[in-house]
Amino acid sequence: MSFLLRSISFLFFVSCLLNRFVSSTQHLCHLDERDALLEFKTGFLIKKPLLDVDSGIKTESWVIKSDCCSWDGITCAAKSGRVIGLDLSFNYLYGKLESNSSLFKLLHLRDLNLTGNNFNGSSIPAQFDKLMKLETLDLSDSSLSGQIPVNLLQLTKLVSLHLSSSFYPDSSSSLSIDESFLHLLAQNLRSLRELDMSNVNISSKIPHEFSKMRSLRSLDLSYCNLCGKFPSSVLLIPSLQSIRLINNPNLRGNLPSFRENNSLLHLTIKLTAFSGPIPDSISSLKHLISLTLSFSHFTGKIPFSLGNLSHLSILNLGWNFNLVGEIPSSIGNLKQLTIFYVSGNTLSGNLPASILNFTQLRELWLSPNQFTGSLPPIISQFSKLESFAADASSFNGAILSSLVKIPSLTKIFLRYNQFNDFAGISNISLLPNLQTISIGSRNYNKVYDSEVNLNVFLPLKKLDWLSIYGIPLSTANITLDSDFPSSLEYLVLSGCNITKFPEFVRYERNLQKLDLSNNKIKGQVPDWLWRLPKLEHVSLSKNSLSGFNGSLKVYLESQNSFVDLSSNAFQGPLFIPSSKHLQYFSGSKNNFTGEIPQSICGVNSLEGLDLSNNNLHGSIPWCLETLVMTSLAYLNLRNNRLSGILPEIFHHAKSLMSLDVSHNRLEGKIPASLVGCSALEVLNVGSNTIKDMFPFHLNSLQKLQVLVLHSNRFHGTLRNADGVWFGFPHLKIIDVSHNDFSGTLPSDYFLNWTAMYSKRDNNMELEYIWGPSEAGYYSLVLMNKGVSMEMERILTTYTAIDFSGNQLHGPIPDSIGLLKELHILNMSSNAFTGHIPSTLTNLTNLESLDLSQNKISGEIPPELGTLSSLEVINVSHNQLVGSIPQGTQFQRQKCSSYEGNLGLNALSLKDVCGDIKAPTQSELVETKEEEEEEALSWMAAGLGFAPGVVFGLVMGHIVVLYKHEWFMKVFGRRKQRTIRAR
Repeated sequence: MSFLLRSISFLFFVSCLLNRFVSSTQHLCHLDERDALLEFKTGFLIKKPLLDVDSGIKTESWVIKSDCCSWDGITCAAKSGRVIGLDLSFNYLYGKLESNSSLFKLLHLRDLNLTGNNFNGSSIPAQFDKLMKLETLDLSDSSLSGQIPVNLLQLTKLVSLHLSSSFYPDSSSSLSIDESFLHLLAQNLRSLRELDMSNVNISSKIPHEFSKMRSLRSLDLSYCNLCGKFPSSVLLIPSLQSIRLINNPNLRGNLPSFRENNSLLHLTIKLTAFSGPIPDSISSLKHLISLTLSFSHFTGKIPFSLGNLSHLSILNLGWNFNLVGEIPSSIGNLKQLTIFYVSGNTLSGNLPASILNFTQLRELWLSPNQFTGSLPPIISQFSKLESFAADASSFNGAILSSLVKIPSLTKIFLRYNQFNDFAGISNISLLPNLQTISIGSRNYNKVYDSEVNLNVFLPLKKLDWLSIYGIPLSTANITLDSDFPSSLEYLVLSGCNITKFPEFVRYERNLQKLDLSNNKIKGQVPDWLWRLPKLEHVSLSKNSLSGFNGSLKVYLESQNSFVDLSSNAFQGPLFIPSSKHLQYFSGSKNNFTGEIPQSICGVNSLEGLDLSNNNLHGSIPWCLETLVMTSLAYLNLRNNRLSGILPEIFHHAKSLMSLDVSHNRLEGKIPASLVGCSALEVLNVGSNTIKDMFPFHLNSLQKLQVLVLHSNRFHGTLRNADGVWFGFPHLKIIDVSHNDFSGTLPSDYFLNWTAMYSKRDNNMELEYIWGPSEAGYYSLVLMNKGVSMEMERILTTYTAIDFSGNQLHGPIPDSIGLLKELHILNMSSNAFTGHIPSTLTNLTNLESLDLSQNKISGEIPPELGTLSSLEVINVSHNQLVGSIPQGTQFQRQKCSSYEGNLGLNALSLKDVCGDIKAPTQSELVETKEEEEEEALSWMAAGLGFAPGVVFGLVMGHIVVLYKHEWFMKVFGRRKQRTIRAR
């Protein structure tokens, strides 16, 4: 028996030895596939990032004398030795992926991963359809471009397809598809489990056939320019575990009524046009781990049933704006929650005490909302909390005093609140891990009994972002040898009653942003400021700074990209940092003198330049054309003493969106080169001495929304030789008042003014015309009846026509009634004849109507009494007869609005004017003064209507700042001088 066992053991040993010998001499790899792989390798360079020192290059192991089945990234079938898997992810291949690539000789491939390489903008070869056995294909983030070939959809065995582009959809190097692609995909790839097409430019609807892909587990269609309505049935696919629909702003949809048979773990709908309520059936998603429904248009209350999602770790409902009501107490059942975002909604009431059950919570964002009451005093129980935000909330109590008891906190945002927690801020050193703190008062002008000593932040060695708004600070104890956190990158001390430039800043070598705006700092700007090596953003606006200490030369390696010196007391020559990175500079509202320096022409990255409201003289530099105009988007030279012509410097100004040279002494003509400003939205040359015809040659500017020519010497007609007004399809504000335009306006004159046609959705959020990203909103100064009015923001829905103070005659065109979005109409001080067009009745948004000082006859159309938005009416000094309309709007006007019309029925004016008698000479003078005062109410039109609110706010701002008497003294006299000059 023992002999038999020894024999068997010997035979087994010999067998193993033979197998080992055979395997060491036999190559599993097929030579044709080995050669194809080596050929594929030689077709590319390896470009490894310098910072990547850890990852290896898989193809380094590919050598001809070794078995290719042993190479890194290669998988072979155990029996046949065929190459079935190729993984060259992040191998840093660089070169073109050609259609004749040897890759397509590997006909047995099942798994192919080429993600994270650089194929240098290659198109995806159609020859992929030769690899019919492919089950997984990953070409994501590999610098591929062009249209994805539909041949890929012949690979019917695919279970995983990743085509995510490394470029954004609007990039010329991005991937795209044709209209049939998604339909064919849904029909052919029925076994597909994973589909990632994020950043592919789809630009179409998602077909309903997608809901028939019953094997689908993961779907990512983020950043795809999707449009139309998303089929909600896709969200009901039983196998679906993850869906991401991020940044498709034109994609509409609603959440369905969810069913019990689902597998969803992750649901992300962000930056879309999805709307409607969050359904109670959300509780059916029992397995859900993360739920993000943010930056969309979801409405209604947070459903109580949401509290049944016991596995939920991430809940983000932020920035829908229209979620209302209280946070339900059931939210406390989500004991696994680590992230809770409800910022940017209209939630109200108290926070439920049940949120204290969030023992795993790391991030809590509550701002802005309409919460009331106080936070639970034992909020310090959130022992793992790292980030807390309650900006612009109405919480009361000592929030910060509670937060300083949570040592894990790294970020705190408490801006725009009714701040009074000085005790809390004095104990801020209890948070040793704090990296970001942003706190502020809602009221910059509030007088506090206490102030915060800035040295309380000295112990916070990890602090890199410190923002304080509207809270009085003392920097007295911060000496040059104070050890202020050297890690500081962002420092904002705005509205903090600081009177001296803080010296400790000079040692913050990592500082990238410095904002000392809205303080009381006097004296000089120190020269060391411009030598801080990493400083990009400098805002010193709204102080009392008067000059620059030391050399004005900027450090050659300066990173300054944003510099705001506006609203100070600077005098002398204009200082503009010569940083090669400068993108935005504002020196407005100072007393800079001299000429615009030639050095500005060397800043070739400049996007926004605001030198308005100074005492600059001389001409506009011609050299701006060479470098600056190629990048400039915003140029404001308003209200200086610039002279000469507006030069022909706009040939290459393709990015220019706003040009304002109003209130200067410019002459000559409108530059023909403005035709090249294809992005121009705002053009303001008002209050100069330009002598030209109406610039019809600018009609090719398809984006122009605001055109202001007032108070110049423009002449000729306001129509072409054929009488047709054409071009300017988006024009919403036109002011050509106080010029020498003449001629008549044909009846169809306003036929093509389409931007003022469409009716606005009253439920739509108010939007304003944006300037460059750093410049904020466009501002505009308009002259109306002698009153200079600055609109700090221009509503995209605001529309105005001002043809006043010219020599126009003939009837007012009936086509004016087409402009249903018109808010302000001023045709005064011309020689118009005929009747008041009855079509004005169609202008249901009209807030102000001025037809005074003309020769208009006939009756006031009684239908005008139905215009409920009309606030200000002036038809004085015409030849009107009959009765005034009985609408409330007409009855509440001043008597001067109707004077000078001897044929008007005295009885209909009794409630407005009392007993009418012939005016004496002294009364005529008094009436003229009353007309000046009326300019104020004319400009404050429309208090009950959205664009009218802007007028009301602006005029309120003017009256509060300057007092009514002073305002009328300046602008009233200016108008009288203008009348005399004319």
